[in-house]
Amino acid sequence: MAGTRERALDAAVEVLGTEGVRALSHARVDAAAGLPAGSTSNWFRTRRALLGGVVDWIAESERADYSASDVPLAPGEAGLIDGLSALIELLTGPFAVRTRARYALFLELAADPELGATLRSQRREFEGFTEQLVAQAGIPDPTPATRALMALGDGLILHRLTVDPELAVRPTIERTVRALGRQL
Repeated sequence: MAGTRERALDAAVEVLGTEGVRALSHARVDAAAGLPAGSTSNWFRTRRALLGGVVDWIAESERADYSASDVPLAPGEAGLIDGLSALIELLTGPFAVRTRARYALFLELAADPELGATLRSQRREFEGFTEQLVAQAGIPDPTPATRALMALGDGLILHRLTVDPELAVRPTIERTVRALGRQL
């Protein structure tokens, strides 16, 4: 069973992902986690500390989930297409609440030098991982290709989270990967 800190962090992600940044408070997190009043503030004295804890918790959770998930990571263009499609479906399906929380944090902390930097660092880590997959797929100029795929992925994620949860992502990803492979 998860400890008090982990329960509070899971609940904070739930609050952020379902109610938004303005709803995040120690009291709401305690209530959502089924913890006694004041439990969350024992771990995170300020709202800023709670936000920082959530940033780290999301990154930690995503690393654990994706290393243990069924996201295919086969080499080549087909593997890249399969992997990116599966990842976006996970982010907008089973992990949609956490994805909404992460996006809310990006917007809320964009101007925060410390916490925003942590989010951007985590993003760069994922970009580096994606760039390796792009290079393994044999796509020329992997850095700009990765940036294009990341931007496309962000757009598809946002679209699925806000407008069309059933949007088929694979056709768009496949067309883009194939085009990048031909070096437009």
